[in-house]
Amino acid sequence: MKTTINFAHRGASGYCPENTLGAFKKALELGATGIETDVHLTRDGRIVVIHDESLARTAGLNQLVKDTDYEELASLDAGSWFAPSFANERIPALEQLLELLQSTDTILNIELKNDYIQYKDIEHKVIDMVRAYHMTDRVILSSFNHYSLALCKQLAPEIRTGVLYMEGLYRPWDYARTLQADALHAYHFAVLPEWVAEASDNGIDYNPFTVNEIPEMERLLDAGVAGIITDYPDRLDDFLNRRGAKA
Repeated sequence: MKTTINFAHRGASGYCPENTLGAFKKALELGATGIETDVHLTRDGRIVVIHDESLARTAGLNQLVKDTDYEELASLDAGSWFAPSFANERIPALEQLLELLQSTDTILNIELKNDYIQYKDIEHKVIDMVRAYHMTDRVILSSFNHYSLALCKQLAPEIRTGVLYMEGLYRPWDYARTLQADALHAYHFAVLPEWVAEASDNGIDYNPFTVNEIPEMERLLDAGVAGIITDYPDRLDDFLNRRGAKA
């Protein structure tokens, strides 16, 4: 039986401040076999791991990532908003996450957050870094900006891509093929068993997000999805073990 990828959404974000090294390390401890994360570019062109365009919610600075130099951004407290015990957590650079995962067999889903802000050359920068760490076979690049995904495939046909969308795509596996994409990263309510089967027949995987409750995990696993993106990788790991669906 094919192993289902247990993607920890922004790390173990149900237990730790999202997109921090603490969250990524915790995810691995809790049985994650994949990590999902988000990247932006700082003013001085560094690739950093954070979800929002703004630093306000998770780092307490009412400023955009694109308007902040890396040195200032890296000094911010990115953990206290979640709990006082995480006060020393920082916003990582992408290379810190790649270094953490390089010696493992963990799959890394990097979402390019360039749907609202168009970061110049973010595709080139991310691909160059993934190649430098020799992780092209373990990375999936995803985005809601599908022009960006098409460019990624042109630049790096060897790196898998995943089409992020919320709902309403007609025959999304056909659409994915127009982008030469390898997977559909759909909101989980936009995933039905017959669609998973037809996508699979067309060589396209489904990796739905963000799935935190056991009944929904069971529904999607029964449908045959390739991976599940969750805030609670331990829940999915426990359920996979009980099902015997984990290699």
